[in-house]
Amino acid sequence: MSKELIEYLSQFVSDTRKAKMEQVLENRTRHITIVLEDLYQPHNASAVLRSCDIFGIQDIHIVENSNAYTVNKDIAMGSPKWLNLHKYRKAENNSLDCIQKLKAKGYRIVATSPHKNGYELKDLPVDKPLALVFGTELTGISDTVREHADEFVMIPMYGFTESFNISVSAALCLHSTVERLHQTNVNWHISEEEKEELRLHWLRKSISRVEILEKDFWAKKGMTPEQK
Repeated sequence: MSKELIEYLSQFVSDTRKAKMEQVLENRTRHITIVLEDLYQPHNASAVLRSCDIFGIQDIHIVENSNAYTVNKDIAMGSPKWLNLHKYRKAENNSLDCIQKLKAKGYRIVATSPHKNGYELKDLPVDKPLALVFGTELTGISDTVREHADEFVMIPMYGFTESFNISVSAALCLHSTVERLHQTNVNWHISEEEKEELRLHWLRKSISRVEILEKDFWAKKGMTPEQK
């Protein structure tokens, strides 16, 4: 039934928008994901989301231990509506909760830190699913992340300044890992079922007053939305 709903709603978006959705879907991945731990500056949080969308990353995991995650709409440029944001704010240790859930899904936890020996960014393996973890602006990753990380990665730096801005770090890491991933034989694409789910989600985000259209669709089927 979702395919029929997608076909129905597709009438209300332009051919250009539909073609763009299909192009983006072909480059979407869950093989790489991003974890943001306790960011507190909205411009950083927003810039990372924008980079994730541009580089084809679908899932962003947001850990809120001490700081609530807020977005600056002018910087994010609408990117949050195309992404899946997973928030961790209810556990005693939200960082550990996030890490455990990602590991259960087969992700390697890769902590970004200039203070730990690890891979240089260009050498980080991308053959297995990886979750890149970025810590809070002032102090970086937490002790929890440091203890439970499978790998560490460093971005080469040649100046006096100790570290990159968090949003710059995320963009550099994504550029390197995504570009190298696309050059491998790894099956990094999302499944057809996942594409269908995103098509419907994105159509809903693209159509004004979409609730009325969906109600009309189900009425023509002799059903209510609850009966679908």
